[in-house]
Amino acid sequence: MRIHHHWSGIAAADRGASVALGNFDGVHLGHRAVIDLARDPAAPLGIVTFEPHPREFFAPAAAPFRLMNAEARTHRLEKLGVQQLYQLPFDAALAGMSAEAFVAEVLVEGLGVAHVTVGTDFCFGKGRKGNVATLRAEAARHGFGVTVADLVAAGGEEISSTAIRTALAEGRPRDAAAMLGHWHRIEGAVGHGDKRGKGLGFPTANMGIEGLHRPRLGVYAVKVDILTGPHRGSHDGAASLGVRPMFGTNRPNLESHLFDFDGDLYGAHLSVALVEYLRPEMTFDGLPGLIAQMQADCDRARAILAAL
Repeated sequence: MRIHHHWSGIAAADRGASVALGNFDGVHLGHRAVIDLARDPAAPLGIVTFEPHPREFFAPAAAPFRLMNAEARTHRLEKLGVQQLYQLPFDAALAGMSAEAFVAEVLVEGLGVAHVTVGTDFCFGKGRKGNVATLRAEAARHGFGVTVADLVAAGGEEISSTAIRTALAEGRPRDAAAMLGHWHRIEGAVGHGDKRGKGLGFPTANMGIEGLHRPRLGVYAVKVDILTGPHRGSHDGAASLGVRPMFGTNRPNLESHLFDFDGDLYGAHLSVALVEYLRPEMTFDGLPGLIAQMQADCDRARAILAAL
């Protein structure tokens, strides 16, 4: 997959894609429907999206809401066979661009799109004044096609990033996965923690969750993909997502214990899939109680993951 961070200076070989246009936070089944409609044997499959998310630009002080960081979104789109990823910088210049100018300057002059696919509720341009009708009118004027994907529902409920956030906040990762079409994953680099887990016999890989929507805090059965470094591979595990109340830590992070693994993961990038919520965070009278509970968590996680 070719990744571009602006619409200017695009080489001729990277222009002319059939693109799906949107934010694609989570790359859920509704997004998949938009992307699948953009597939065309006569043109490369492309994605036009934005970084940061426009909502982050307009409300920087708002609570984190993203289901995926840019790294995780890129990995998911690559798995879907996307060939050209145009990850455009959402800044004051782009925010102030009219819908008509966006079509002319970005989609036509910059990317030379062959076709554009969007969701039925798509809005764009300064003040979100552009909509599907605007896009169709401008596309006809500039000579490219537009396809509009219907909203997708599952179990009678419309699939949306909002519904997925709610499921995760309530500790229902399987329900979130049903709407996503894949496990909800947290991706990033492993950093140095307090190393308490190793001293307790349960070494963990520690990752921050800054900028991401916070799932329900507690312990999860997880599947972990090591994406970089000498230990690349997949492992089952148990993870604690929280603030470690016994130790007075207030900033939440994700600590994953990989079953049957022995190696140094500092600096490696991991993709941690939340499979099942096991329990909330707890405090214990002492370390023996904590260790016993951690072992019980791992045993239960092993059984859950073995049954998948």
